Amino acid sequence: MGSVISFEERAVAQLRQRLGAAEEANQDLIAFARGHSGASASIHEAVLAAMDADGLDALIHVVIQEWPLILGLDAVALALVVGNGGFRADANGVQFVEPLLVVRAMDASDGVTMRNVGQGHPLFGPASSLIRSEALIRIDAEAPLPTGLLVLGQRSSQLLDGRHGSELMMFLGRSIAAIMRRWLID
Repeated sequence: MGSVISFEERAVAQLRQRLGAAEEANQDLIAFARGHSGASASIHEAVLAAMDADGLDALIHVVIQEWPLILGLDAVALALVVGNGGFRADANGVQFVEPLLVVRAMDASDGVTMRNVGQGHPLFGPASSLIRSEALIRIDAEAPLPTGLLVLGQRSSQLLDGRHGSELMMFLGRSIAAIMRRWLID
């Protein structure tokens, strides 16, 4: 006579394993949502601080001095091309840069480039050797307005967020362009 094989034990074990995986995925989703919410709040705070600036010099000060604290960054630089000239502003001041360096970096980006690196982009200036994670954000405008890049950096490699992080970074770039346009076109 044949024997009866019990599948119950195996089925219960498989269900427990699937339940554990679903619970882990749920916890990951909750952690992501909390992190995304915190990042959104920081970026909104940074844009509001920029909107409070009362001119281009004040905007540059907010971006390079206040944004690192607001956004929890180690380095922020703003590189712009105006006409045939280029400059880069960071915590060390303002320096002239070759406009082609800025234009090439802009051309290599589809709006936002986020990556872990062995060394930061040269637009970070002296801080570039310390940067291990960077975001290069295009600042697009129509001539004669300045165009360029906002470069954000961290000393340590970061887990990069992909699409959602890119959207938030793009919001920063578009906000800077809109704020500059407000002062330069009147």
